[in-house]
Amino acid sequence: MRSRWLYAVIVLSLGSVLVWKIANSRTFQFFGAIVASVPCNGKYVALTLDDGPTPEGTAALLPLLDAWHARATFFAEGRSLERYPEAGRRIVQAGHELGNHSFSHQRLIFRSQDFIRREIEATDAAIIAAGYWGAIVFRPPFGKKLLGLPWFLAKTDRTTVMWNIEPESSAGVEQTAEGMAAHVFDVVSPGSILLLHAMHDPGGVKTASLRLILEGLTERGYQVVGFSGLVRACAAERARR
Repeated sequence: MRSRWLYAVIVLSLGSVLVWKIANSRTFQFFGAIVASVPCNGKYVALTLDDGPTPEGTAALLPLLDAWHARATFFAEGRSLERYPEAGRRIVQAGHELGNHSFSHQRLIFRSQDFIRREIEATDAAIIAAGYWGAIVFRPPFGKKLLGLPWFLAKTDRTTVMWNIEPESSAGVEQTAEGMAAHVFDVVSPGSILLLHAMHDPGGVKTASLRLILEGLTERGYQVVGFSGLVRACAAERARR
């Protein structure tokens, strides 16, 4: 009897680890398309900015992006777009992409299809109300997905956009503007997708890091674009080779 209990505990533990790894994987999901970087011959990098938008974050980030002729994908929460509609409109008018980051920024694992649908469709509506009419890509809150969310995304022909550079949470990265920028320069390659959470930045460190990142990437010959811009640019580069 004791051996059976031990076996059950081991199986449950291994199952939990497997579920955790699948839920957090940046390159695998059971259904639909998932992208963490894009095969690319040209020196293009996608900048993705999660959460918000907020009036103060939008006011800080848009001039910075404009100064470096950079474009970004803002993965927005529907509730923030509804609360601050002018922020969403300013992002679109500046030529950036709005992506769907769910309505309430809750983890969309172990949720019903109706809950997932409401979270995504309400955010789509807020994105369209902001004046954005391109194809709307999706990023899971906290990067978490398991079965129900990928199933819904596959049914509705949506791409799950993840990332392969995240200086804010990578092990060993000094959480200063200089430390985060240095990490980006160490690991960046053509087709990378960079994630920052600079919309909520009371100390200004993330915004300062973005300034250094944009300057350094430009010096290294990279063009900073949004996710859909990255896909188009890399496809065009591959077609020319």
